[in-house]
Amino acid sequence: MTLRIGNASGFYGDRFDALREMLTGGELDVLTGDYLAELTMLILGRDRLKDPAAGYARTFLRQLEDCLGIAHERGVKIVTNAGGLNPAGLADAVRHLADRLGIPVRVAHVGGDDLTSHHPGSLAAHAYLGGFGIAACLREGADLVVTGRVTDAALVTGPAAAHFGWRETDYDRLAGAVVAGHVLECGAQATGGNYAFFRDGDVRRPGFPLAELHEDGSCVITKHPGTGGFVDVGTVTAQLLYETAGARYAGPDVTTRLDTVRLGQDGPDRVRIDGVRGEAPPPTLKVGLNKLGGFRNEVVFVLTGLDIEAKAALVREQLEPALGKAADVRWELVRTDRPDAPSEETASALLRLVVRDPDQDTVGRALSGAAVELALASYPGFHVLAPPGKGSPYGVFEDVYVPHGAVDHVAVLHDGRRIPVPPPHDTLVLDRLPDPPLPAPLPTGPTRHAPLGLVAGARSGDKGGNANVGVWARTDDAWRWLAHELTAERFQQLIPESRELHVTRHLLPQLRALNFVVEGILGAGVAAQHRFDPQAKALGEWLRSRHLDIPEALL
Repeated sequence: MTLRIGNASGFYGDRFDALREMLTGGELDVLTGDYLAELTMLILGRDRLKDPAAGYARTFLRQLEDCLGIAHERGVKIVTNAGGLNPAGLADAVRHLADRLGIPVRVAHVGGDDLTSHHPGSLAAHAYLGGFGIAACLREGADLVVTGRVTDAALVTGPAAAHFGWRETDYDRLAGAVVAGHVLECGAQATGGNYAFFRDGDVRRPGFPLAELHEDGSCVITKHPGTGGFVDVGTVTAQLLYETAGARYAGPDVTTRLDTVRLGQDGPDRVRIDGVRGEAPPPTLKVGLNKLGGFRNEVVFVLTGLDIEAKAALVREQLEPALGKAADVRWELVRTDRPDAPSEETASALLRLVVRDPDQDTVGRALSGAAVELALASYPGFHVLAPPGKGSPYGVFEDVYVPHGAVDHVAVLHDGRRIPVPPPHDTLVLDRLPDPPLPAPLPTGPTRHAPLGLVAGARSGDKGGNANVGVWARTDDAWRWLAHELTAERFQQLIPESRELHVTRHLLPQLRALNFVVEGILGAGVAAQHRFDPQAKALGEWLRSRHLDIPEALL
C-alpha cells in the first residue's frame, strides 16, 4: 500500500500555480504546503501587530479559491502550515471560502505551539510541534488540516502516521517519513532547483516533488510526469544536507539517523530511500523566538575608476561624525572593479554601509541627511545605488528549549471537538555520535590547482545565527579524497570569515557527504541581515569556487 504525498510550496511566496499543477498533474493522496521559516514568522508577527485577525499566509487562501474544488473532486487531502501565527483564523477563513463555493470540506487545525505569552518582549514565540496532531485530525475525517509552527517534516509524518496506523514508538518508520518530508519541504530544491550541477537537466521550470511512501517508512522521491527539472541521487542528497548537521537529526516525533539513509536510482526521475533508522525524540521541544531588534539603514556608494581605496577612506571620514551615536556601524568595500574596464559598471566598486540602532532617528534622518549632503562635496563621481531611507525595523531570532509538557498540543476538529495530543512516552537525550572511520585515502599522484566544485556539490542554508554547508562527492574515489582533504581547518582556510568562528565537521559516509556547521556567521539570524548573504544561501557555491590541489585522476 503506497501513500502518495506531494508538495506545492517551499516558502511563503513560492510559485502560485503550483497547487493547481500538483492537483491536476498526476495521482496524489495528500498535498502539503510549507509556508513558514524563521523570517516568515517575524513577517507574520508584524502583520498581527497591525491586525489581530491576521498572522497567516493569505496567498494560500487565494490559491484555494481556484483549487479547493479540484482537491475535493479528486479526494486529495491538503495539509499546510500556512496557519502561521493564527491557524484557527485560517481554518475559519477556509470554511467561509468553502461555504461560498458550495464545497463540503471538513477543515481542522492544530494548536498549542504559541508560547508568546510566556516570553515577554517577543513578537512571536512558537514551539516546533510534531505530526501527531495532524494525524489525529486526519483520522477523524478532516479533508484539510491547517497548522501553525510544526516542523517542516511533520507535514509528511502526520499523514503517514494516520494512513499506516503508526504508533509513537515506530521510530524507524517515522524516521523514514521525516527523511521524505525533509526532501519534499523545499519544493523544487529536490527537482533540480538551486542545484550545484543544474546543467545536468532542464531546470528552467522545475516541477514540484512527491514521495511514494510505504508502510515500512521507505519511499521513492519522484515528480509528476512531464514536469520540468529532474530527480536523481544528487538532487536528493543536496536537499537531505540542507539545514541539517550531524548524524542525529532531532525532531519532536523522532530523532532520525541521517547516517543510515540509503539512496538509489530507481529509474528516470525516481530515487529510492530506505534503511532509515530512528530513535526516541529528545526530551525538549525547540521554540523559535522572534523579536524586534531595532532599526536598520543601508546605503551603497559607487566608487568608479582610479583611487578606489582613497575614495572609500574619504567618504568614511566624512560620514564619521554623523554615525557616532549609532550602536552598530559596518562598512564593506566590495572590489567589483577591473583595471582598464570596458564599461562603467565593471570599472566600479561598491562601498556598503549598514547602520543599526534601537532609535529610528539615529539610523534614519541622521544618516540620510549626512549622506545626501555629500552629493556635491565628496569623491569624484559620487553617486549611490539608491538614496537612504528613514530606517526600517529588523528582527532577531533565538531558539530556546522547553519540555514537551510545556505545550498544549491539540487537534481541533471540524465539529469543534478538541483532541489533546500527549507528549512522547520515551525520550532520549541528544548526544553526538562518534565520527565514523575515514575511507582509505587515494593513492598519491599528480594534482591540479582547480575549483572544488569540479568534483563536489554543495548546498548551504541558515539555522538562526548559524549556517550549514553540506558538501558531497559524486563518486567513491572523489569521496575518498574529499573526506581526507576538506577538514574543518581547510574549510576555514577557504572561507576566511569563518576563521574566528567555531566550525564543526560531520561525516555522513553513506551519502558520501560532509556537513559543516559555522556558528555565529549569521549574527542574530536572517532578519538581522548580518552579512551580504544573510541566509548563507550561496556560501556553498563560494566554497565550490575555491581552488585546491585536486588529483588529476578525479578531473
